[in-house]
Amino acid sequence: MRTIHAAPASFMVPPAPHIVSSAPTPRGVLPAKASPAAAATIHSHAWFPLPLRMDRRRRSSRAASSSADATVASVEDAKRDVLIALSQIIDPDFGTDIVSCGFIKDLEISDALEEVSFRVELTTPACPVKDMFEEKANEVVVALPWVKKVNVTMSAQPAQPVYAGELPEGLQKISNIIAVSSCKGGVGKSTVAVNLAYTLAGMGARVGIFDADVFGPSLPTMVSPEIRLLVVNPENKSILPTEYLGVKLVSFGFAGQGRAIMRGPMVSGVINQLLTTTDWGELDYLVIDMPPGTGDIHLTLCQVAPLTAAVIVTTPQKLAFIDVAKGVRMFSKLKVPCVAVVENMCYFDADEKRYYPFGQGSGAQVVQQFGIPNLFELPIRPTLSASGDSGIPDVVADPQGDVAKTFQNLGVCVVQQCAKIRQQVSTAVSYDRSIRAIRVKVPDSDEEFLLHPATVRRNDRSAQSVDEWTGEQKVQYGDIPEDIEPEEIRPMGNYAVSITWPDGFSQIAPYDQLDMLERLVDVPRPATPAVVS
Repeated sequence: MRTIHAAPASFMVPPAPHIVSSAPTPRGVLPAKASPAAAATIHSHAWFPLPLRMDRRRRSSRAASSSADATVASVEDAKRDVLIALSQIIDPDFGTDIVSCGFIKDLEISDALEEVSFRVELTTPACPVKDMFEEKANEVVVALPWVKKVNVTMSAQPAQPVYAGELPEGLQKISNIIAVSSCKGGVGKSTVAVNLAYTLAGMGARVGIFDADVFGPSLPTMVSPEIRLLVVNPENKSILPTEYLGVKLVSFGFAGQGRAIMRGPMVSGVINQLLTTTDWGELDYLVIDMPPGTGDIHLTLCQVAPLTAAVIVTTPQKLAFIDVAKGVRMFSKLKVPCVAVVENMCYFDADEKRYYPFGQGSGAQVVQQFGIPNLFELPIRPTLSASGDSGIPDVVADPQGDVAKTFQNLGVCVVQQCAKIRQQVSTAVSYDRSIRAIRVKVPDSDEEFLLHPATVRRNDRSAQSVDEWTGEQKVQYGDIPEDIEPEEIRPMGNYAVSITWPDGFSQIAPYDQLDMLERLVDVPRPATPAVVS
């Protein structure tokens, strides 16, 4: 089985201020803050600098010969020693030690200066190397000559959404939202979505699945919860998801309506209601099984929920690639990064040979053409199809099988890529009342530019401002007062902001449009106080 994926790493979020004692660092001791650079000079392909990879006999003899150094003068000195030791553990994904990343919490030293206790707080319980972190943390601290006992506790942060205060209440405790999309029916998208969700749950994460296909919901067939109807909380009117094996589930198929016949606006409204009024609780990952196509539902989801990333599902046929390419371009326009491609129904094994009945290269073509770094291949296998019809996901029915291993690699990839995405600085748009200007921060840069509110309002391109057929401007320049100020600015997914104006108009302004507007009117940078109109 040929699987292209990134090597596993610790998959953490951006480095936070590290915990270092205020006491001065003794001469000749490597400060924790400097450890990544120092470690790099003696770091091989192993996880730790070579001096720490000695056997226990050498370590014991060193401790015996250094009995004069087996004590420390104070608790502060002891804590500093522990942090210096832990700072030798390097997060291989970000190249930063775990102390600088802020992972070490609740560091305590016993009064006798012999016992050490601390907690390693990861940002996701699905971290695939958490056991290795625990083992190495024990190893480097017990190597200190004065330490007799080490107590290490592993934990994970509560769910931390990027825009908690700006989201509907039901989405405010979800850390990452993953869209699984194909833009073409019949390629196994729902199979990938469900098995990915249960893989992440098996890695220790809190997971939910949202079936966004109103016309043909698949979730009720693919899982078998005991309670097959969604319930509404009578107190706050929120929807309570059903559950199967610890994963929360919401689908129109669980609403008691069966298949539906409705027009586009009705579908978007149903999707919006199901997603935002559901009481999801705290989730590390919400996997959305997207419907085929690139229509209103996709735009609604991207506007309502800040999608963290997308996983693209395809098959080897050329026709599938053409449709998938449309989906990748759509996500690119909406500023949703595609982190992996899953090529389903790729091959089968027989007579000790591997056969590719539909040819090869469609998935690789997506990876190469669009720069998506990870490709995973799934076989043509009756059990994989049967599990989708039996109500038991394949990764649950056969957790040690080849298919489960591929999904495990996909799960590791998703965890890693989501952590990287969350650390990136997104575009920030805010209103500065002191200078009466809209501030726009450029992604991945310290640059910032200013826009006059009236300029933004006058350049709205929606149907309410511009005739869609003739291109005629409905709202004239003079219709917008020069001193207009926005009442509210809030993110709309990853690609736009919603601006509410005093006249009640709600303007959706894509980041690209704001950037183009800045170039068009030649707006001065923040160093220049003038604001153009």
